[in-house]
Amino acid sequence: MLRGHKGVDWSAYLNPEDRAYLSVRITPDQWYPMESFERMGNAILHLVARDDLQAVRMWGKFSVDHLRALQPMLVEPGDPVETLTRFRVLRSTYFDFDALAIPLLHEDEAQVVISYFMGPRAEEAASYQTMGFFERLLEMSGTTDVNAAFASRSWTGDPVTLVKLHWQVPPAR
Repeated sequence: MLRGHKGVDWSAYLNPEDRAYLSVRITPDQWYPMESFERMGNAILHLVARDDLQAVRMWGKFSVDHLRALQPMLVEPGDPVETLTRFRVLRSTYFDFDALAIPLLHEDEAQVVISYFMGPRAEEAASYQTMGFFERLLEMSGTTDVNAAFASRSWTGDPVTLVKLHWQVPPAR
């Protein structure tokens, strides 16, 4: 996203070590330093998303389609519990820390604890993106009427960020 905005003077938003990532190829098995990732995320939020958290949430939704193309077995049609269980397993390959946990998972509801360990603004944006991701993941599994809401938000001083998800499971055919 940053590379696509060539007319921006990134020095106002990114440190020299962050800007070095803009000129090299990043492979999927590499990790950005978390501090760089956070600064890049804040720059994207401000300059690309124009501080619109609903746009960030939509980006989270859009990202599921790409992930499913890479991981076709992620979604189990008609089975949101299995789909979220598969995501739990896959999640550990994307983060080298416990960024997400799903402590409650039932046929028609789940809870997701989010903790990326970033500053408040970046944590808020990442949480909205994560919320959108789970909404779309559930939709892809065949659920309807997905409802997601923050029950607590770490960026406002709550101990953790908690997203509560509820959905309808269509009757089996």
